[in-house]
Amino acid sequence: MNPAALRPGDRWIAGVLAGLLILTPLLGWVGALGFAPAVALAGLLTLPWLQVRTADRALLLALFTALVWACASVFWSPWRAPDLEGQTGLKLVLMLTLYGAAISAARSVPEVRLAGLLRLLVAGATGLALILLAEAASGAAGYKAILGSLGQAVRPDQAVKNVAQGLYVLTLLAPLAVAATTGWRRGLLAILLLAGVAVPAHVFGYDAPILALGLGAVAAGLVGAAPVLGPRILAAAVAAGFLVAPWLLAGVFRIGLGSQLAGTLSESWRLRIGYWERSVDWIAARPLTGWGLEASRAFGPGIQLHPHNAALQVWMELGLIGAVAAALVWATVFSGLSRPRPGVAAASASAAATAYLTFGAVSFGVWQGWWMALGALCALVSILVLRARPIDLSGHSV
Repeated sequence: MNPAALRPGDRWIAGVLAGLLILTPLLGWVGALGFAPAVALAGLLTLPWLQVRTADRALLLALFTALVWACASVFWSPWRAPDLEGQTGLKLVLMLTLYGAAISAARSVPEVRLAGLLRLLVAGATGLALILLAEAASGAAGYKAILGSLGQAVRPDQAVKNVAQGLYVLTLLAPLAVAATTGWRRGLLAILLLAGVAVPAHVFGYDAPILALGLGAVAAGLVGAAPVLGPRILAAAVAAGFLVAPWLLAGVFRIGLGSQLAGTLSESWRLRIGYWERSVDWIAARPLTGWGLEASRAFGPGIQLHPHNAALQVWMELGLIGAVAAALVWATVFSGLSRPRPGVAAASASAAATAYLTFGAVSFGVWQGWWMALGALCALVSILVLRARPIDLSGHSV
């Protein structure tokens, strides 16, 4: 396609996504909460070009079912939001619309603009890796200096915690950035991005990024070796995981394995195991309807904010209907990566999706706006990588 022949809408969509990719390393470093408004704004600015494909209908039906059920469950939830900002049901409606529009925009970008967007992805991931390595070496000195210049004080432990959120961003984007490149430079980029996750994770004491990298590599290897069957195996495994998680953990706790493990783990992992054990009990008390949207916030001090496990939170708050909907959503995502021939792009997308699920299984609440926005960003970047030809690092498409 001749760049001069691009329609104004094509340039606009490409420009909006370029702006989002440019912001990504900055947000990953100093303000992960900013992903929510950034992705929402990208969706709003590209909303007129929202497209729904026939192939999306199963996924949208599962999402719509979960959304309606989540909103209805507010009526029996023990949690009551103190203000409009805390109305999770309303936010979910807006997020599904705007984040969905941002994802759809990645399908509308003209092919001639894809290489430029991939260059921004690679540059952003590289920049974030270098920033995290520098922060690990300096004890988050850069982050503290930025806040100091704004007249804000921050505790050293809080600075490390905030900077470490960039690890989650880089872990999700690293396999996609590697897949966006080709040639021998791809190996150098992979080493840099791996170091950008592994070294700061070790220095800051974060286990989840290492776990996510490992499981993502297993998923990528499976999809690379079996491009047709591999994604379907992952789809079945993830769906089964969502459906049986409470009952599987109930068995683990019943035989005392949970308490045995807790004695060998760090305090943060012991807290998680405690949350999971209490969640299993509350799920068993109301397995069909769940306790209602955001109900886990009302079960303190046994659970602080949420169970730190996506499957348990969905079961606990939305019951069987929510769990089935979540299983269908993720099964559709993974099965959609099935390809007739091996490809690095599909393997990297499976790695990113697996890493996202891993973080959701041990760290974040399902309904956190910035975390859902990061998932949407990961999805739209995956679409760009799946659509585009890889580039070499001199900037030429191949």
